[in-house]
Amino acid sequence: MDSPVTPRAAGPGPRRRDRHGRGMRGPIAPPQVPLAASRAETFADLVQDSVERLERRWPQLSDIDFLVLEVPRLDGGGLGWSDEAVPLGGAVPAREGRPARVVIYRRPVEIRTKGRDERAALVHEVVVEQVADLLGLTPETVDPRYGED
Repeated sequence: MDSPVTPRAAGPGPRRRDRHGRGMRGPIAPPQVPLAASRAETFADLVQDSVERLERRWPQLSDIDFLVLEVPRLDGGGLGWSDEAVPLGGAVPAREGRPARVVIYRRPVEIRTKGRDERAALVHEVVVEQVADLLGLTPETVDPRYGED
C-alpha cells in the first residue's frame, strides 16, 4: 500500500468518460428552437419584422439602415437627448454619402415592457416614429394603425 497512484494529467482534450454513466452533456435545445435565440437576437427579429411591415407600404425604406444598440451613449450620440428621459430610438439623416439610419435602443425598450407582444408593439411604435421623423411625415401617415391598441 506504499505505492502512490500517479494522478492522470488533465489535458485540454475531450473528456474520455461521462459523469455517473449518464452520457455526455449536450446543448439544452437544438439551434432551430426559439429557446436557443438570445434576447438580443429576438429583439433584432422584432425590429426586422416591423421594418418589413413598413417596407411593403414605403419601398424607399430599403435605403435606410436600421440598427439595434444596447443603450444610448452618454453624450447622446449626436441624437440630442436630455437627462430628463432616456430615448427609445433615434434617427440620423443621410449625409456625405452615408445612408440615413434609424437606431432602436434595446435595453430601454425591454425595461418598459413586460411581455413579447407588448415589446413588439413598442418596437413598432418606435420604428414608425423614427421613420416618420426621417421622412418628415406624421406617424399616422407612415402607419395608419399607429397608436391603436
